[in-house]
Amino acid sequence: MLEKLMEMKESAKEKISEAKTIQELNETKSLYLGKKSPLQALFSQMKDLTNEGKKELGQKINEFKTMVEEEVNKRLEKIKEEEVERRLKMEAIDVTLPGKEIPVGALHVLTKTIEEMEDIFLSMGYSVVEGPEVEEDKFNFEMMNLPKNHPARDMQDSFYINPNILLRTHTSPVQARTMLKAKGEPIKVICPGKVYRRDDDDATHSHQFMQLEGLVVDKDISMADLKGTLSLLMQKMLGKNTKIRFRPSYFPFTEPSVEVDVTCFKCGGKGCPLCKGSGWIEVLGGGKVHPNVLKMAGYDPNVYTGFAFGIGIERIAMLKHGIDDIRNFYISDPRFLKQF
Repeated sequence: MLEKLMEMKESAKEKISEAKTIQELNETKSLYLGKKSPLQALFSQMKDLTNEGKKELGQKINEFKTMVEEEVNKRLEKIKEEEVERRLKMEAIDVTLPGKEIPVGALHVLTKTIEEMEDIFLSMGYSVVEGPEVEEDKFNFEMMNLPKNHPARDMQDSFYINPNILLRTHTSPVQARTMLKAKGEPIKVICPGKVYRRDDDDATHSHQFMQLEGLVVDKDISMADLKGTLSLLMQKMLGKNTKIRFRPSYFPFTEPSVEVDVTCFKCGGKGCPLCKGSGWIEVLGGGKVHPNVLKMAGYDPNVYTGFAFGIGIERIAMLKHGIDDIRNFYISDPRFLKQF
Protein backbone atom coordinates (compact mmCIF):
# COMPACT_ATOMS: atom_id res chain seq x y z
CA MET A 1 0.00 0.00 0.00
CA LEU A 2 2.84 2.35 0.83
CA GLU A 3 4.42 1.64 -2.55
CA LYS A 4 1.15 2.45 -4.30
CA LEU A 5 0.89 5.69 -2.29
CA MET A 6 4.42 6.65 -3.40
CA GLU A 7 3.48 5.98 -7.03
CA MET A 8 0.35 8.16 -6.63
CA LYS A 9 2.51 10.88 -5.10
CA GLU A 10 4.82 11.03 -8.11
CA SER A 11 1.93 10.78 -10.56
CA ALA A 12 0.03 13.58 -8.78
CA LYS A 13 3.02 15.94 -8.90
CA GLU A 14 3.44 15.32 -12.62
CA LYS A 15 -0.27 15.75 -13.43
CA ILE A 16 -0.57 18.93 -11.34
CA SER A 17 2.48 20.50 -13.05
CA GLU A 18 0.98 19.70 -16.49
CA ALA A 19 -2.37 21.46 -15.77
CA LYS A 20 -2.76 24.48 -18.10
CA THR A 21 -6.02 25.95 -16.82
CA ILE A 22 -7.83 26.26 -13.51
CA GLN A 23 -10.42 23.77 -14.74
CA GLU A 24 -7.74 21.16 -15.53
CA LEU A 25 -6.18 21.79 -12.11
CA ASN A 26 -9.50 21.22 -10.34
CA GLU A 27 -10.07 18.02 -12.32
CA THR A 28 -6.58 16.76 -11.33
CA LYS A 29 -7.23 17.54 -7.67
CA SER A 30 -10.52 15.66 -7.83
CA LEU A 31 -8.74 12.74 -9.51
CA TYR A 32 -6.44 12.24 -6.49
CA LEU A 33 -8.54 13.48 -3.57
CA GLY A 34 -12.12 12.98 -4.78
CA LYS A 35 -14.65 10.36 -3.66
CA LYS A 36 -13.76 8.10 -6.60
CA SER A 37 -9.98 8.49 -6.28
CA PRO A 38 -7.54 5.56 -5.55
CA LEU A 39 -7.03 7.17 -2.16
CA GLN A 40 -10.51 6.06 -1.12
CA ALA A 41 -9.60 2.47 -2.01
CA LEU A 42 -6.66 2.64 0.41
CA PHE A 43 -9.01 3.84 3.15
CA SER A 44 -11.23 0.80 2.59
CA GLN A 45 -8.25 -1.54 2.97
CA MET A 46 -7.12 -0.13 6.33
CA LYS A 47 -9.49 -2.43 8.26
CA ASP A 48 -7.24 -5.38 7.36
CA LEU A 49 -4.12 -3.79 8.86
CA THR A 50 -2.73 -3.97 12.37
CA ASN A 51 -3.02 -0.95 14.61
CA GLU A 52 0.58 -0.05 13.88
CA GLY A 53 -0.02 -0.45 10.13
CA LYS A 54 -3.16 1.71 10.29
CA LYS A 55 -1.24 4.40 12.11
CA GLU A 56 1.60 4.40 9.58
CA LEU A 57 -0.71 4.36 6.53
CA GLY A 58 -2.95 7.08 7.97
CA GLN A 59 0.08 9.29 8.51
CA LYS A 60 1.27 8.71 4.93
CA ILE A 61 -2.21 9.38 3.54
CA ASN A 62 -2.38 12.72 5.42
CA GLU A 63 1.07 13.62 4.10
CA PHE A 64 -0.13 12.78 0.58
CA LYS A 65 -3.25 14.94 0.94
CA THR A 66 -1.19 17.85 2.31
CA MET A 67 1.28 17.50 -0.57
CA VAL A 68 -1.50 17.53 -3.17
CA GLU A 69 -3.12 20.66 -1.61
CA GLU A 70 0.22 22.49 -1.54
CA GLU A 71 1.10 21.55 -5.12
CA VAL A 72 -2.35 22.56 -6.35
CA ASN A 73 -2.09 25.96 -4.64
CA LYS A 74 1.38 26.55 -6.10
CA ARG A 75 0.21 25.62 -9.60
CA LEU A 76 -2.91 27.79 -9.20
CA GLU A 77 -0.79 30.88 -8.50
CA LYS A 78 1.41 30.05 -11.48
CA ILE A 79 -1.59 29.64 -13.80
CA LYS A 80 -2.96 33.03 -12.67
CA GLU A 81 0.40 34.70 -13.34
CA GLU A 82 0.59 33.09 -16.78
CA GLU A 83 -2.97 34.30 -17.56
CA VAL A 84 -2.07 37.86 -16.58
CA GLU A 85 1.04 37.76 -18.77
CA ARG A 86 -0.95 36.33 -21.68
CA ARG A 87 -3.59 39.06 -21.41
CA LEU A 88 -0.96 41.78 -21.13
CA LYS A 89 0.62 40.55 -24.35
CA MET A 90 -2.75 40.39 -26.12
CA GLU A 91 -3.85 43.82 -24.89
CA ALA A 92 -0.53 45.57 -25.35
CA ILE A 93 -0.73 49.18 -26.55
CA ASP A 94 1.35 50.23 -29.51
CA VAL A 95 2.67 53.60 -28.29
CA THR A 96 3.95 54.38 -31.78
CA LEU A 97 0.40 54.68 -33.16
CA PRO A 98 -1.06 58.19 -33.37
CA GLY A 99 -3.55 58.95 -30.60
CA LYS A 100 -7.26 59.29 -31.23
CA GLU A 101 -8.43 62.87 -31.52
CA ILE A 102 -10.92 63.73 -28.77
CA PRO A 103 -13.62 66.15 -29.96
CA VAL A 104 -13.53 69.35 -27.94
CA GLY A 105 -16.63 71.47 -27.61
CA ALA A 106 -16.72 75.26 -27.64
CA LEU A 107 -18.99 78.03 -26.45
CA HIS A 108 -21.87 79.04 -28.70
CA VAL A 109 -21.31 82.27 -30.62
CA LEU A 110 -24.16 83.95 -28.70
CA THR A 111 -22.64 82.91 -25.37
CA LYS A 112 -19.29 84.31 -26.49
CA THR A 113 -20.95 87.57 -27.49
CA ILE A 114 -22.74 87.88 -24.14
CA GLU A 115 -19.57 87.14 -22.18
CA GLU A 116 -17.61 89.68 -24.23
CA MET A 117 -20.23 92.34 -23.52
CA GLU A 118 -20.40 91.40 -19.84
CA ASP A 119 -16.62 91.82 -19.54
CA ILE A 120 -16.87 95.32 -21.00
CA PHE A 121 -19.62 96.36 -18.58
CA LEU A 122 -17.91 94.75 -15.59
CA SER A 123 -14.84 96.84 -16.38
CA MET A 124 -17.10 99.92 -16.11
CA GLY A 125 -18.35 98.91 -12.67
CA TYR A 126 -21.66 97.27 -13.61
CA SER A 127 -23.12 94.18 -11.93
CA VAL A 128 -24.73 91.32 -13.84
CA VAL A 129 -28.21 90.34 -12.61
CA GLU A 130 -30.70 87.76 -13.88
CA GLY A 131 -34.36 86.98 -13.30
CA PRO A 132 -37.17 84.57 -14.21
CA GLU A 133 -38.18 84.02 -17.84
CA VAL A 134 -41.76 83.24 -16.78
CA GLU A 135 -42.79 86.61 -15.40
CA GLU A 136 -45.69 88.49 -13.81
CA ASP A 137 -47.53 91.09 -15.87
CA LYS A 138 -46.84 93.53 -13.04
CA PHE A 139 -43.06 93.42 -13.55
CA ASN A 140 -43.06 92.87 -17.32
CA PHE A 141 -45.45 95.73 -18.18
CA GLU A 142 -47.05 97.66 -15.34
CA MET A 143 -43.82 98.69 -13.59
CA MET A 144 -42.43 99.66 -16.99
CA ASN A 145 -45.15 102.35 -17.31
CA LEU A 146 -47.38 100.08 -19.40
CA PRO A 147 -50.67 99.67 -17.50
CA LYS A 148 -53.26 97.14 -18.65
CA ASN A 149 -54.89 97.99 -22.00
CA HIS A 150 -52.12 100.48 -22.84
CA PRO A 151 -51.82 100.56 -26.67
CA ALA A 152 -48.01 100.39 -26.52
CA ARG A 153 -48.29 96.79 -25.32
CA ASP A 154 -49.03 95.89 -28.93
CA MET A 155 -45.37 96.65 -29.68
CA GLN A 156 -44.50 93.47 -27.77
CA ASP A 157 -47.01 90.79 -28.76
CA SER A 158 -46.72 88.25 -25.98
CA PHE A 159 -47.07 84.60 -24.95
CA TYR A 160 -49.48 84.58 -22.00
CA ILE A 161 -49.83 81.58 -19.68
CA ASN A 162 -52.76 83.18 -17.86
CA PRO A 163 -53.99 86.81 -17.63
CA ASN A 164 -51.23 87.69 -15.15
CA ILE A 165 -48.37 85.37 -16.15
CA LEU A 166 -46.42 85.44 -19.43
CA LEU A 167 -43.06 84.69 -21.00
CA ARG A 168 -41.11 87.90 -20.53
CA THR A 169 -40.95 90.10 -23.63
CA HIS A 170 -37.77 91.89 -22.52
CA THR A 171 -35.38 91.73 -19.57
CA SER A 172 -36.82 94.97 -18.15
CA PRO A 173 -38.66 93.09 -15.35
CA VAL A 174 -35.22 92.20 -13.98
CA GLN A 175 -34.55 95.93 -13.76
CA ALA A 176 -37.84 96.47 -11.91
CA ARG A 177 -37.04 93.73 -9.41
CA THR A 178 -33.52 95.11 -8.93
CA MET A 179 -34.81 98.63 -8.26
CA LEU A 180 -37.30 97.37 -5.68
CA LYS A 181 -34.57 95.35 -3.97
CA ALA A 182 -32.25 98.38 -3.92
CA LYS A 183 -34.83 100.37 -1.88
CA GLY A 184 -33.92 103.76 -3.25
CA GLU A 185 -30.15 103.25 -3.43
CA PRO A 186 -28.11 103.91 -6.64
CA ILE A 187 -27.74 100.96 -9.00
CA LYS A 188 -25.67 100.11 -12.05
CA VAL A 189 -26.61 96.79 -13.66
CA ILE A 190 -26.92 94.85 -16.89
CA CYS A 191 -29.55 92.14 -17.39
CA PRO A 192 -28.77 89.52 -20.10
CA GLY A 193 -31.12 86.67 -21.00
CA LYS A 194 -33.68 85.08 -23.31
CA VAL A 195 -36.91 86.90 -24.15
CA TYR A 196 -40.02 85.84 -26.09
CA ARG A 197 -42.40 87.60 -28.48
CA ARG A 198 -45.00 86.14 -30.81
CA ASP A 199 -43.37 86.90 -34.12
CA ASP A 200 -42.84 85.33 -37.52
CA ASP A 201 -39.53 83.50 -37.87
CA ASP A 202 -37.56 84.85 -40.81
CA ALA A 203 -34.01 85.98 -41.56
CA THR A 204 -34.22 88.91 -39.11
CA HIS A 205 -36.91 87.86 -36.59
CA SER A 206 -37.36 85.04 -34.09
CA HIS A 207 -40.05 84.24 -31.51
CA GLN A 208 -37.17 83.72 -29.04
CA PHE A 209 -34.10 85.89 -28.95
CA MET A 210 -31.53 87.18 -26.47
CA GLN A 211 -31.31 90.64 -25.02
CA LEU A 212 -28.96 92.59 -22.79
CA GLU A 213 -30.46 95.57 -21.00
CA GLY A 214 -28.61 98.11 -18.93
CA LEU A 215 -29.83 100.40 -16.14
CA VAL A 216 -28.12 103.15 -14.18
CA VAL A 217 -29.96 105.10 -11.46
CA ASP A 218 -28.16 107.79 -9.46
CA LYS A 219 -28.04 111.52 -8.96
CA ASP A 220 -27.31 113.78 -11.98
CA ILE A 221 -27.40 111.04 -14.64
CA SER A 222 -27.77 112.54 -18.14
CA MET A 223 -28.09 111.51 -21.78
CA ALA A 224 -24.38 112.30 -22.13
CA ASP A 225 -23.65 109.42 -19.73
CA LEU A 226 -25.74 107.10 -21.90
CA LYS A 227 -23.97 108.19 -25.08
CA GLY A 228 -20.52 107.80 -23.53
CA THR A 229 -21.37 104.30 -22.27
CA LEU A 230 -22.76 103.10 -25.59
CA SER A 231 -19.90 104.68 -27.57
CA LEU A 232 -17.36 102.72 -25.53
CA LEU A 233 -19.38 99.51 -25.85
CA MET A 234 -19.70 99.73 -29.64
CA GLN A 235 -16.04 100.65 -30.12
CA LYS A 236 -15.02 97.60 -28.08
CA MET A 237 -17.44 95.28 -29.90
CA LEU A 238 -17.34 96.58 -33.50
CA GLY A 239 -14.04 98.48 -33.80
CA LYS A 240 -12.39 101.57 -32.34
CA ASN A 241 -13.51 103.82 -35.24
CA THR A 242 -17.21 103.04 -34.67
CA LYS A 243 -19.36 106.11 -34.00
CA ILE A 244 -22.94 106.26 -32.71
CA ARG A 245 -25.83 108.67 -33.19
CA PHE A 246 -29.13 109.22 -31.39
CA ARG A 247 -32.49 109.59 -33.14
CA PRO A 248 -35.67 110.60 -31.27
CA SER A 249 -38.02 107.70 -30.62
CA TYR A 250 -40.69 106.52 -28.20
CA PHE A 251 -40.59 103.91 -25.44
CA PRO A 252 -43.09 103.94 -22.54
CA PHE A 253 -40.39 103.37 -19.93
CA THR A 254 -37.95 106.13 -21.00
CA GLU A 255 -38.37 109.87 -21.59
CA PRO A 256 -36.74 111.17 -23.70
CA SER A 257 -36.23 108.01 -25.79
CA VAL A 258 -33.80 107.39 -28.62
CA GLU A 259 -32.95 104.86 -31.28
CA VAL A 260 -29.19 104.30 -31.50
CA ASP A 261 -27.34 103.81 -34.78
CA VAL A 262 -23.70 102.87 -35.40
CA THR A 263 -21.55 103.61 -38.41
CA CYS A 264 -21.65 100.74 -40.88
CA PHE A 265 -18.75 98.43 -40.10
CA LYS A 266 -18.51 97.37 -43.75
CA CYS A 267 -18.21 100.77 -45.45
CA GLY A 268 -17.12 102.86 -42.48
CA GLY A 269 -20.07 105.23 -42.89
CA LYS A 270 -19.63 105.93 -46.61
CA GLY A 271 -22.77 104.05 -47.69
CA CYS A 272 -23.16 100.53 -49.07
CA PRO A 273 -25.90 97.93 -49.75
CA LEU A 274 -25.62 96.62 -46.16
CA CYS A 275 -26.56 99.99 -44.63
CA LYS A 276 -28.82 100.83 -47.60
CA GLY A 277 -26.57 103.73 -48.56
CA SER A 278 -27.07 105.63 -45.31
CA GLY A 279 -23.76 104.79 -43.66
CA TRP A 280 -25.63 103.90 -40.42
CA ILE A 281 -27.10 100.71 -38.92
CA GLU A 282 -29.72 100.69 -36.15
CA VAL A 283 -28.62 98.55 -33.19
CA LEU A 284 -30.59 99.39 -30.03
CA GLY A 285 -32.97 101.67 -28.16
CA GLY A 286 -32.66 103.56 -24.92
CA GLY A 287 -33.21 106.81 -23.06
CA LYS A 288 -33.57 108.39 -19.64
CA VAL A 289 -35.65 106.37 -17.18
CA HIS A 290 -39.23 107.65 -17.10
CA PRO A 291 -40.15 109.41 -13.79
CA ASN A 292 -43.16 107.09 -13.40
CA VAL A 293 -40.86 104.04 -13.51
CA LEU A 294 -38.67 105.57 -10.83
CA LYS A 295 -41.67 106.37 -8.62
CA MET A 296 -43.11 102.86 -8.84
CA ALA A 297 -39.70 101.43 -7.85
CA GLY A 298 -39.40 103.69 -4.80
CA TYR A 299 -37.15 106.46 -6.15
CA ASP A 300 -37.78 110.19 -5.91
CA PRO A 301 -37.53 111.48 -9.53
CA ASN A 302 -36.71 114.95 -8.20
CA VAL A 303 -33.53 113.55 -6.66
CA TYR A 304 -32.63 110.56 -8.84
CA THR A 305 -32.39 110.16 -12.61
CA GLY A 306 -31.14 107.33 -14.74
CA PHE A 307 -30.70 105.84 -18.17
CA ALA A 308 -31.67 102.49 -19.64
CA PHE A 309 -31.00 100.67 -22.91
CA GLY A 310 -31.73 97.34 -24.55
CA ILE A 311 -29.53 95.52 -27.07
CA GLY A 312 -30.35 92.46 -29.16
CA ILE A 313 -27.47 90.00 -28.70
CA GLU A 314 -28.14 88.36 -32.07
CA ARG A 315 -28.03 91.74 -33.83
CA ILE A 316 -24.60 92.51 -32.39
CA ALA A 317 -23.31 89.01 -33.24
CA MET A 318 -24.67 89.33 -36.78
CA LEU A 319 -22.95 92.68 -37.27
CA LYS A 320 -19.70 91.52 -35.66
CA HIS A 321 -19.40 88.28 -37.67
CA GLY A 322 -21.26 89.14 -40.89
CA ILE A 323 -24.13 86.68 -40.27
CA ASP A 324 -27.15 87.30 -42.48
CA ASP A 325 -29.81 85.00 -40.97
CA ILE A 326 -30.82 84.97 -37.28
CA ARG A 327 -32.15 81.42 -37.62
CA ASN A 328 -28.59 80.10 -37.93
CA PHE A 329 -28.10 80.72 -34.21
CA TYR A 330 -30.81 78.21 -33.25
CA ILE A 331 -30.76 75.34 -35.76
CA SER A 332 -27.60 73.77 -34.22
CA ASP A 333 -25.89 73.18 -37.57
CA PRO A 334 -22.23 72.22 -36.81
CA ARG A 335 -21.14 73.68 -40.15
CA PHE A 336 -22.24 77.09 -38.91
CA LEU A 337 -21.21 76.76 -35.26
CA LYS A 338 -17.67 75.51 -36.01
CA GLN A 339 -16.87 78.83 -37.68
CA PHE A 340 -16.82 80.50 -34.27
